[in-house]
Order: sequence, then structure tokens, then C-alpha cells
Amino acid sequence: MEKLTDKFIWKSLKEGDLNAFSVLFESYYPKLHGYGLKISKDEALTEDTLQDFFLYIYEHRENLSDLDTIAPYLFTSYKRFLLKEMKKNEKVKYTDFSEETITDIKFTPEELITNQETEEFKNKNLSKVLNKLPNRQKEAIYLKYYSGLKAKEISEVMNINYQSVVNTLHKAIKNLKEEISIIKLFN
Repeated sequence: MEKLTDKFIWKSLKEGDLNAFSVLFESYYPKLHGYGLKISKDEALTEDTLQDFFLYIYEHRENLSDLDTIAPYLFTSYKRFLLKEMKKNEKVKYTDFSEETITDIKFTPEELITNQETEEFKNKNLSKVLNKLPNRQKEAIYLKYYSGLKAKEISEVMNINYQSVVNTLHKAIKNLKEEISIIKLFN
């Protein structure tokens, strides 16, 4: 079967196609859940807001803009949706969501687990090194390598230009290499 394009799925969703909604939900729920959990650090809040978010999308589908790629829209909209809910719950003190909101993402060793036990030590050190990165770099790394977004999509999610994403990812990789070389010196 030919892979459905984002444009086709979105157009079908806007027309009320429940199969398109199901494809959208199944494709993006896990990625958005992981991203939301990094932002809220609250499993129940993340699940509740994510379900409410998808329900909101379906209920307001006629008013949605046409899209060629879905991921940037969903990540950006869900982040905004989640932060507003967190503000209501007074878990975060943001007043203006139109301004850039930088989230503090934390990496866990479990996210870096491989099938080899010999990698466990490396994974724990890598999570420590990743968590030392500035918030913007952590978010860019998470969106690129854990959510599979492209630099153009990340620029839309983080509300920064394409070149800033490329520079941020480059700086993050450079910082990671420097930190890892320091760890190697002491091991």
C-alpha cells in the first residue's frame, strides 16, 4: 500500500474522515506523548491534555488551515495547548504564550538503552551529558533524534528560523563531543 501523504491525511481529516483521524492519532500520539511528558513531567496531565488536544482537533477540523506537513503544526499546537493547561493548574508561570517558550527537557538513561548491557554505562553518562546542554539545545536534540523531525519542522515547532536550528544542533553536537571527551579522559 502506498504511504499516505500528510496533505491527503489532513485534507481527509478536515472533511470528517474518521479513518484519517485514526491514522493521525496512531501516527502522532506516541511522539507527542513523549514530547509532552518531557515538558510537563506529569504522566496523567500529558495523557489527559493529549486526548483533549486530539478531540479539539477533530471537533474544530473545518476551521483548520490546509497543511502540507503535519508534524510541525501538531508539535507546536500541542506544546501551546499543554502549557496553557499547566498554567491553569499553576504548575508553570507563563503569562504570554505568543512569546518564545523554552522548555527544560531531561533525558533519561532508559531513552538511550540498547540491547547490549555493556552500553548501560555509556547510556547513563550520555544522559548526564545531554542534560547539561542548554534548554534550547536539549529541545532541538529531542525533536531531531527522538521525535524524528527535520530541521525545517523543528524551526516551526521552536519558532526560530531554519539556520538557528542548524546552528543550535551543531552547537549541541559540539558540546556533547567535548563533554564525552572529558568523560573519556577520566575513565
